[in-house]
Amino acid sequence: MRLASIFSDHAVLQRETSIPIWGWTQPGAKVRVRLGSLEVRSVAADDGKFTVRFAAQPAGGPFVLSATNLDSGQTCESRDVWVGEVWVASGQSNMEWSLSGCGPAGQEAIKQSNDTGLRIFTVPHAALLGQKTDATSMWQCGSPETAATFSAVAYHFGKRLRKELGVVVGVLHSSWGGTIVEAWTARPWLARNPFTAHLVSRYEQSVQSPAFWSGIESAPAPYPADPGNKGEPAGWAKPEFDTKSWPEVKLPNMWQNFGHNYSGVFWFRKTIDVPAAWAGKPLSLRIGAVDKQDVTYFNGEKVGSTGKGVDVSCWNVQRDYQVPGHLVKAGLNVIAVRAYSFVFAGGMIGPAALMRVVPATGLGDALPLDGTWRYQMEHNLGLTQPPLQPQGPNNPHSPYILHDTMIAPLQPYAIRGAIWYQGESNAGRANEYRSLLTDMVRSWRSGWGQGDFPFIQVQLANFKAAQDYEPASSWALLREAQTGLLSEPNTGMAVAIDIGDAADIHPTNKLDVGHRLAQWALAKTYGKSIVPSGPMYRSMTIEGSKIRLYFDHIGAGLHCDGPALRTFVVAGVDRLFRTANAVIEGQTVVVSSAEVPEPVAVRYAWADNPEGCNLRNVEGLPASPFRTDAWV
Repeated sequence: MRLASIFSDHAVLQRETSIPIWGWTQPGAKVRVRLGSLEVRSVAADDGKFTVRFAAQPAGGPFVLSATNLDSGQTCESRDVWVGEVWVASGQSNMEWSLSGCGPAGQEAIKQSNDTGLRIFTVPHAALLGQKTDATSMWQCGSPETAATFSAVAYHFGKRLRKELGVVVGVLHSSWGGTIVEAWTARPWLARNPFTAHLVSRYEQSVQSPAFWSGIESAPAPYPADPGNKGEPAGWAKPEFDTKSWPEVKLPNMWQNFGHNYSGVFWFRKTIDVPAAWAGKPLSLRIGAVDKQDVTYFNGEKVGSTGKGVDVSCWNVQRDYQVPGHLVKAGLNVIAVRAYSFVFAGGMIGPAALMRVVPATGLGDALPLDGTWRYQMEHNLGLTQPPLQPQGPNNPHSPYILHDTMIAPLQPYAIRGAIWYQGESNAGRANEYRSLLTDMVRSWRSGWGQGDFPFIQVQLANFKAAQDYEPASSWALLREAQTGLLSEPNTGMAVAIDIGDAADIHPTNKLDVGHRLAQWALAKTYGKSIVPSGPMYRSMTIEGSKIRLYFDHIGAGLHCDGPALRTFVVAGVDRLFRTANAVIEGQTVVVSSAEVPEPVAVRYAWADNPEGCNLRNVEGLPASPFRTDAWV
C-alpha cells in the first residue's frame, strides 16, 4: 500500500477543485482514503492502482492524508498536507536554474527563504522509454537549508503568489536544461503535426530496431571513467601531509578559470581553526556544490561523497556532510575535497555564502570556507565533450520522452496552472515553434483533464551582442512565435527583453522573471486590479508619412525609459527598414522617418539583443518586441 510520491509529507493540494489522489496496493482490494475528517472509498484496479477524488475544498490545513487497504489493513499516510494553490513550472535551463546560481541576489533570497508555506516538488531527470507512473521525489518547504537548489523562477513566482494570496503555495517543478519543446509534448500531438509526424515515425523505427539495441549494448562508455583515487593512498587527505608546494586558489571557482582547460580530477585542501568549544562535537560541513562529483575528508577520514559512475545530475547539488565528534579537535583541522569532472568544467563552485562549517546543532557562528585553498591535479582527462548520442533512452532530446517520464507522472494532480520558460533550444526553427508549443499546451491540458487551465510563458530575454536592429534575428522570430501562443485561450506571457545578459544565456535576474509571471497570474487568473504585463502591440494605422501604433496592457499609460524611444524602425514598400523617430502620443506611439515618406511597416526591438529598447508602461513593465509585417 503506497501513495504516489507526489503525495509525500508537506504536499500542497489545489483548492476549489476536485482533488484526485492515487496510489497502489493489491489488485481488487477495497481502499479507503482520508484527508483530515473527509473520507472516500474505491477499489484497486487489476494493476493495483487506485484513484479517488475528494470534492473541492477551501484553503487550509495541516491535514493527514492516509490510504488504507481495507482487506489487509495496510495503511500509509502523509502529514502536514495543506490545501492551497498549485502550479507546474517547466522548461529548459532558465527554469531549472537554481537560486544558488543567481549571485548575491540569490544568496539573499536563500537567507530570506524561511517560509514553510512555500513548497516545491522537484521532479528528477529521467529520459526513459515508456510512460513512468510515479515521479520519485518529495515536497520541500522553503528554508535556507533547502532553497539553494530550488528553481529560482519557480521560487520567486511562488513567493509573490504566497504574499498576494495569503495561502500555502506549491510548485511542481519539472525542467531539464537544453531541451526542445518536442520532448515535452505527448506523442499523439506530435504524430499528427506535419512538422513532427515524420520525426516520430523515424524515431520509433530507429529505437525499436534490433540494430539500435545491439549498438547500445556494444557502445563505449560515453564519458571517461574515474581512473581511480591515487591521492588517498598518497596521503593527500591526511592532515600531516605537506601541501606547501601546492598552488593556491580562491574558491569557489572552476579549474578552467585558473589555467587548467580540461576535465579531470583535482584535490582541494583547506586548514581551518576550530574553536575550543566545538572540540569533540559533531559538525555540519557544507562545501557548496562540486562540479561534478566529490569525495570529502575531514582530518584524513572520509565524511561524505556525492555521485558515482558518470552521473551528471549532481553537478549543482549543495553538499552537507556530517563530521562525527571524534574527528573534531580544537585548533587546526584539515578539509580535503577530491573533485571529479568527466565532462565540461569542474571545480568547487559554491556559492561562497553556502560554503561554511557549523555545529551540527545549528547553534553558534559559522566558519566560512570560501577564500584561499591549496590544490593539486590528480588526473588530466583531456578536453572532454559529450558524445553524440542517438535518440532514445537517456537522450532528453527525443520526441515525447520527457512528457512520458517527467510530465505524465504528475497527471492528473490538481493544479491551478503552469508556467513555462523554454525556447532557446528551438531558436532557428521559429516557423515551427508556434505550432509545436501550441500542441504541447493542448497535450498537457488534455492529459490533466482540467480544461484550459492558465499557461503563462516567459518570452526569451535579450542575449548576444547588442544591436539596434537585426533583420535576420532568430531570437526575434522565436519571440514572435511565443507571442502567437496568446491566441490560445487562457494563455499569458512575461516579457524579459530588458533583463537578459549579452554574454550569458542564463541571466541571473530570475526575481523579475518570477514576479512578471506572477503579475500575469494575479491579474488574469486571480482577478487582481493590476496590469498583467507591459504593452503588447495590437494594431496600426497609416496616417500619411506616419504610422500610429496601438497597444494592449498600457496600464496607467505608455512611458519612455530615457530621453527618447529607441529601436523602432520603419519601412516602405521596398521593405528596407530605417531608424525611426518614435514618440508617445496619449495611448499610442507615432513612428516616422524622413527617409520613408510612405511607410507601411514598423518593427520594435527586433534583434537578438535590441540595444536600449525602452518602451514601457507607467508600471515599469517592458513592451514586447513586435513587427507589423509578415515579410519573410
